[in-house]
Amino acid sequence: MAPRPLGPLVLALGGAAAVLGSVLFILWKAYFGRGRERRWDRGEAWWSLEPARLPPWVQWDPEDEEAEEPALEELEQREVLVLGLDGSGKSTFLRVLSGKTPLEGHVPTWGFNSVRLPTKDFEVDILEIGGSQNLRFYWKEFVNEVDVLVFMVDAADRLRLPWARQELHRLLDKDPDLPVVVVANKQDLNEALSVVELEQELGLEAVDSQREIFFLAASIAPVGPDFEDAGTVHIWKLLLELLS
Repeated sequence: MAPRPLGPLVLALGGAAAVLGSVLFILWKAYFGRGRERRWDRGEAWWSLEPARLPPWVQWDPEDEEAEEPALEELEQREVLVLGLDGSGKSTFLRVLSGKTPLEGHVPTWGFNSVRLPTKDFEVDILEIGGSQNLRFYWKEFVNEVDVLVFMVDAADRLRLPWARQELHRLLDKDPDLPVVVVANKQDLNEALSVVELEQELGLEAVDSQREIFFLAASIAPVGPDFEDAGTVHIWKLLLELLS
C-alpha cells in the first residue's frame, strides 16, 4: 500500500494552530480588553517588604474599621502575562498563587490558564499561555496588552536554553518598554543554573541597562498545608511593586 501523502495533514494541523491562536487572542481581548498604561514607579524596593503569605493576597486588615474595602466594580485592573517553554513551571506558579494544589507530573497547557487576584487598590489578572512550539508563534500578539511579563525558565533544562533564549529575545524586541521578570525556576535540582549563569546563557548581560529586567531564583512547588513557597512569594511581591 502506498503511503498516504502528508500534505493535507500538515495543512490541517497548521489551520488548527492558526484557529487556536486566533481564539486565544479574541478571548484575551474580550476578557482583558484594554490598552496598557504604565503605572509603576520606583518607590520602596520590593525586597525590603515584609514577608507575605499565600493565599490570600489581601494587603489590608479587613477588621480595621478605618480601612474600607473598595467596591469590586471600582477596582482597576492590571495585567500580567506568564510565558516560557513547556515544562518550565508556569501552570504550577498560577495554581500556587491561587491556593490550589499543583498537578502531579508534567501536564502541558494546550491553551491558556488565568487567575484574578484582588489587592487593596486593584485586581491583578494573570494569563499563562502554553509553551508548546505551535503556541509560541502567538506569544508576541499578547505582549503589548499587559503591564508586566513573567518569563519562566527551567534552569535545569540546559538542552533547551537556546530555545528559551530565542523566544525571550523575540519578546524583548516586540516591546522595549515592558518590564520583564525572568524566573530561574527549579533551583531545587542539582543541575539547575544559578541566576548569574542563566543571565549569561540567555544573553541578557548585554541588554540595554535602561531595560527593566529582574531576575529571581525559585523552586515553585507546594510546601506545607497552605502550599506556600518562598519563590512564589518573592515573585508576587515584585509584581505588586511593579504594578502599584
